[in-house]
Amino acid sequence: MATTETNILNRLYFVSGSLFVFALAVVFKLCSIQFIQGEEYRELAEKRTVKDFEIPANRGNVYSADGSLLATSIPKYDVGIDPVTSSNKNFEAYIRPLCDSLQAFTGESASSFQSKLRKARETDNQYVLLARDLSYSDFIRFREFPLLNLGAIRGGFVFSQKTKREHPMGRIAERSIGYEKIDENGYATRVGIDGAFGIKYLRGENGKRLKQKIGNGQWKPIADFNQIEPKDGYDVYTTIDVNIQDIAHHALLGQLEYYKADHGCVVVMDVKTGEIKAISNLGRNKNGFYYERLNYAVGESHEPGSTFKLMALASGLEDKLIDTSDVVDTEKGILSFYGNKVRDSRNGGYGKITVAEAFEVSSNTGIVKAIDNAYRKNPSKFVDRLYSMNLNDSLALPIIGEPSPIIPDPRIKNGRWSGIALQWMAYGYGVSFTPLQTLTFYNAIANDGVMVKPRFLKEVRKFDKVIVPFEKEIINPKICSEPTVKKLQALLKNVVEKKHGTGHRLYSDNFSMAGKTGTCQKDYATKDKLNYISSFAGFFPADNPKYSCIVVIHEPDKSVGYYGADVSGPVFKRIAQKIYTDTPIIEEVQSLDFKNDVVNEDFGHYNDMANKYKQLMPYVVGMPAMDAVALLENLQVNVKLNGSGVVRKQSIDKHQKLKPNQTIVLEAS
Repeated sequence: MATTETNILNRLYFVSGSLFVFALAVVFKLCSIQFIQGEEYRELAEKRTVKDFEIPANRGNVYSADGSLLATSIPKYDVGIDPVTSSNKNFEAYIRPLCDSLQAFTGESASSFQSKLRKARETDNQYVLLARDLSYSDFIRFREFPLLNLGAIRGGFVFSQKTKREHPMGRIAERSIGYEKIDENGYATRVGIDGAFGIKYLRGENGKRLKQKIGNGQWKPIADFNQIEPKDGYDVYTTIDVNIQDIAHHALLGQLEYYKADHGCVVVMDVKTGEIKAISNLGRNKNGFYYERLNYAVGESHEPGSTFKLMALASGLEDKLIDTSDVVDTEKGILSFYGNKVRDSRNGGYGKITVAEAFEVSSNTGIVKAIDNAYRKNPSKFVDRLYSMNLNDSLALPIIGEPSPIIPDPRIKNGRWSGIALQWMAYGYGVSFTPLQTLTFYNAIANDGVMVKPRFLKEVRKFDKVIVPFEKEIINPKICSEPTVKKLQALLKNVVEKKHGTGHRLYSDNFSMAGKTGTCQKDYATKDKLNYISSFAGFFPADNPKYSCIVVIHEPDKSVGYYGADVSGPVFKRIAQKIYTDTPIIEEVQSLDFKNDVVNEDFGHYNDMANKYKQLMPYVVGMPAMDAVALLENLQVNVKLNGSGVVRKQSIDKHQKLKPNQTIVLEAS
């Protein structure tokens, strides 16, 4: 018996001791967590339940030269409510009027909202989304709804902000205006002006907002204010003229549709400053509609064809190895070099003609023969002259995607030089340029030899303060001598003005143009894929150039037409004609001291009436309504005008005595 009791006591002591040790261990662990590891665990818990979220800064706006909005960031708001945080008194007092306001805004029934919010409160759901993608005005309206207007703590008001980039002009110049997109992995896609100047000027500095995790992967802002407010980006003012841009876009679009071409581009540049006034790039989708698919003007390099003949002749003229009066034999329109033939588009050629005429009629054989005679023994000299005119240099544009020009060089072993490279270069094959690179050279000829860099930006602003001005950049102050420039200007003018010129069908008595047609074969290595690139580059007016322009259209329907004069030339003419008629070339009024008999007579008649009828009602029927109003108001009476145009009826007959502040009604139409 005693032994049994002893065993039982021992077991009790053991159990009690074990429980005591366990209790000590628990107390020790609690103390360790609280005082030794407490800070670490608190930080870990906070990281898991509380987190800083970035608030994107409003991206700066992109404007045209005249201040028209081209791209802007629109703030959008998601608005929700924490139905748990408000007191029972506030919740019950405002739940019905809140749901009535939500019904008026969304169209969803108030009872549905009330049921949803009550259920969320009962289940401790701390976030109910009320509306997405609200504009700022709608967001302000939401903040005034009952219960929400009590704020985050008392009313449970919760919101998050994001920005959306919009282009008010739609898809016009979309690729050139551009965008910057950053995916979930942080990879950025930057296109056009917006992409090029995003990091430096447009992007701004993001803010921060503290949010708490409330379950189901949802995060709720802790307060209705930001920990760090975002700083908006600067605004960028481009050189784009929206009127010229609209003209260029629609002129190109119409021609692409008519010729069922694959894609095309047009650029209009200010001759003196290099400012890009318009740039349009349109490509066709699988449904046959055209849109700003790629920035072809900046990023697509191709063989220029006959537009390169200007560069070839510039070399020969500057080296004094060729003169425009030299006579060349086109040899029935076919030349042969190592079994490869150069052909004229005109069967039988042009016989013996001057170099100037060869350029004006765009004779391949004539230009090739002139270059071959001049540089056959020293082709490096031809290449060096091209280099001296900066034709081998890229334009170093801020817009991403510009390739470098391609010019074969016999001294460089890269597989581009061959026994026929010189001859093929003479009429635009084997070399490669983007449309904007080609235009830069033509613009230099229009600018008396001064090559300026194409420029897309005028300035960067913060509100009305100019932060960074962008000035004209000169690439080369003199690409060739004045005599060479004058001869080239005359050649380009003759292409349009002379009846035999390839651009003569563009000629107009009303305004002058100068330029060069280009028709280049594309994919000529494979007969089945053979297609064409049609182009026209030049400037206007011909004698005092204001703008230069290039039009390039790829793969027009050959059954409709493919020559540069037919396909691209009319686009150039429409742009030039519209700009010429809409934009005065002389922008300054020389004198305001002039006489106009009609104006003087009208003013005299008006003045006589004003002096004669100081107290009597004049007869104003037949007068322009605004003149009649001005006349009567000078008589200290009140005038009520119905309609506009010419006065047809007056409420007071003529010669009636007028009283001060009397009301007279005029009917106009």
